[in-house]
Amino acid sequence: MKKLPSIDVFICTADPNKEPCVKVMNTVISALALDYPPDKLHVYLSDDAGSIATFQAIKQAWKFSKLWVPFCRKYKVKIACPEAYFMTDESGPDGEFQSNEFIVEKKEIKKRYAEFKEIVAKIIADKSISVSKDHPPIIEVIDDANDNGIDSDQREIPLLVYVAREKRPTHPHNFKAGALNVLLRVSAMISNSPYILVLDCDMYCYDPSSARQAMCFHFDQELSPKLGFVQFPQKFYNINETDINDGQQRSVWSKWEGLDGFMGPILSGTCFYIKREALRGTQRFREGNANSHVGFRYISVVEDYFTSFNLHCKGWISVYLNPSRPCFLGETPISLNEILVQQMRWSVGFYQVALSRFSPLIYGPLRMSIPQSMCYADFAYSQLYFVSLYLLTLIPQLCLISGVSLYPEVSSPLFVGFSFVFLSAQLKHVQEAFSTRHPIRTWSNEQRMWMMKSLTSYLFAALEVVMEKFGLTKARFLPTNKVVDDEQVKRYQMGVYDFQAPALFMVPLCSLYILNVASFIIGFGRILQTRKWNQMLIQAFIPLFTTILHFPLLEGMVLRKDKGRVSPSISLLSAVISIIFVSFASLVNYY
Repeated sequence: MKKLPSIDVFICTADPNKEPCVKVMNTVISALALDYPPDKLHVYLSDDAGSIATFQAIKQAWKFSKLWVPFCRKYKVKIACPEAYFMTDESGPDGEFQSNEFIVEKKEIKKRYAEFKEIVAKIIADKSISVSKDHPPIIEVIDDANDNGIDSDQREIPLLVYVAREKRPTHPHNFKAGALNVLLRVSAMISNSPYILVLDCDMYCYDPSSARQAMCFHFDQELSPKLGFVQFPQKFYNINETDINDGQQRSVWSKWEGLDGFMGPILSGTCFYIKREALRGTQRFREGNANSHVGFRYISVVEDYFTSFNLHCKGWISVYLNPSRPCFLGETPISLNEILVQQMRWSVGFYQVALSRFSPLIYGPLRMSIPQSMCYADFAYSQLYFVSLYLLTLIPQLCLISGVSLYPEVSSPLFVGFSFVFLSAQLKHVQEAFSTRHPIRTWSNEQRMWMMKSLTSYLFAALEVVMEKFGLTKARFLPTNKVVDDEQVKRYQMGVYDFQAPALFMVPLCSLYILNVASFIIGFGRILQTRKWNQMLIQAFIPLFTTILHFPLLEGMVLRKDKGRVSPSISLLSAVISIIFVSFASLVNYY
């Protein structure tokens, strides 16, 4: 116990309207309940909104923690988050605690937790929930003056600190990276722990042993001198059985396992234990300016990706740790709108790095291995897929309507090549899903969501970055909205898409879908009439494949009547746009 180093926990929240206080406080409480010496654990909450409601809620969280933390230690509770704990039937490790004392204490703690939630709900109702962009700094150690951090049973609990950094409308604040760097400076003056755990406000500690697991790597004599951080996967408790939105991001985490073969995985924004020394800007393994890029790096809204890129360039390595029992659990967006907004934000950040002097293809190869640079480049440039995908969803379809053949005839040897490329790519995707113990529907869900993101988020992110480069707009950071209504949750659990998204996203998707349906019907009719199967088979297959894969869009536009359907006005506008394209292709064929 004495040999264990101290750890600072950084939790960031930005908007109480989008990040419910009860969920944020559950993350705080779960961090306080980590299985780690309390005198070596310090929890810092960054409130970028400067909200009085959040400030008062964290005081209530502290009071409840004085009951919850000792209870967890006494009975070796395996779930650190109270909300998650009381939703399960866990009674203790392997159910060994069944004494009357335990049952009575658990009942009392559950009662006090319900009271805590009621108080927080009342605070939210009574206070004006606003996001301040102009306020002085606030730093306060949350404590009771009477007990100095020691509860009634004389048990210590970790230090808890509330931080609201100064904000002024005329000063740039660098989004989450700026908030984390403020926590770095504040914690350096208070606890200055050599290791830091970073958590999103909705990513609570599930298994309280994560700190000890991470320290096994940081204490390894061979790894420790060059190990920058240990990254845990992000796992989510609210994913439905079919995972229609690809919320688990299976393909991303499988890449992290592969990256362990190089210098290690990329920082993922949350769920990582990082060495403070790595963030101080020193270059112990490379030559260069030791004072450059201190802390979490700016220039991009994906501060995690850019920071880890710099760390790997300086010679630090990382480790991916994926235990069978999840150490952290969070909440993934379930509405299409929030998913596309989140992906757009990430894509903007990747484009910002790709177009900077830190481009992985230029800056990386001189400072890390070429394969590692290519891995970073994959994230920075893969958003450009939207160009080829738009061409694939437009050109073959318009040419099919016009009767213009683009692909090899069935009798041509090249037909085998085209078929092989398509089938091998799809079968490889299916094999990857199976190899990670997922059903075949994972393939269709991932294909569908990748196309939706490419045709919307990737495109508009590119436009935003170009406008930013020309000074027409400024970089923005839109927190993901974690507030959902009961109807949204019910639809999601039933495996039904929620298409309540702005026209900016839905019109391109619906227009292209209608165009594909129309091109297949018109093209197939022409093929039956002219009997040109040999020439037009591939061209007819492409819109058919798109139509079947994105059938939920047709349901949303035509068959569904619930609140989550596609808006009739969007369906009408999309139909008009599609008719214009079809008419243009028909005129080309006529002349």
